[in-house]
Amino acid sequence: MSQPIRLLLVDDHDVVRAGIHALLDAQPDMQVVGEAANGVEAVARAVELRPDVVLMDIAMPEMDGIEATRRLSECCPDAAVLALTVHEGRESFFAMLRAGASGYVPKCAATEELLLAIRAVARGEAYLHSSVTPLLLQDHLRHGHGEQHDCRVTCGLTEREQQVLTLLAEGLLNREIGEELGISPKTVARHRENIMRKLGLHSRTELVKYAIRVGLIDVEE
Repeated sequence: MSQPIRLLLVDDHDVVRAGIHALLDAQPDMQVVGEAANGVEAVARAVELRPDVVLMDIAMPEMDGIEATRRLSECCPDAAVLALTVHEGRESFFAMLRAGASGYVPKCAATEELLLAIRAVARGEAYLHSSVTPLLLQDHLRHGHGEQHDCRVTCGLTEREQQVLTLLAEGLLNREIGEELGISPKTVARHRENIMRKLGLHSRTELVKYAIRVGLIDVEE
């Protein structure tokens, strides 16, 4: 049996943390290893506990979730940050992506969707709630299609990396990409890391957003 997903809960409301804690501890593949009430505590606890996933609120005292996520990306790069917040505005959403969050789920989301999001980011995938899809499309339209022939899409990438990039942009999981290309999921993960390094990206979510912008994903389909 594989090890449970180790979770750190970050929210400044005790009642919210208690409710989420009870929900997640009831899942056989999840274990809450710690809690924090603000961004400062979140960074310290993450360094101490090395969680797999950090559920991060945005509006908190002392240090907000955006700055905490940015610092976690530097000191705990193996910890995936999943934004779980009441803030669904454009500014907060893109700020969390730029800071390095791997997923974004509003607190009004269904329980099953939160669990799916946690499992997805724990696997190294991106997870964006459907409520933020319009923000991605608006961002794509705002920038236009001028980047579609950007050399970064192909220059510097091997043929295999280009194949993996295209399939990642289509939303396939590492396992599915491996089956499509006849390689192992671990090899896919290695290609993904190389792609992100070459393109200067820092999370799977940034990769998805970039793929939309350069036209690998047809938003009109």
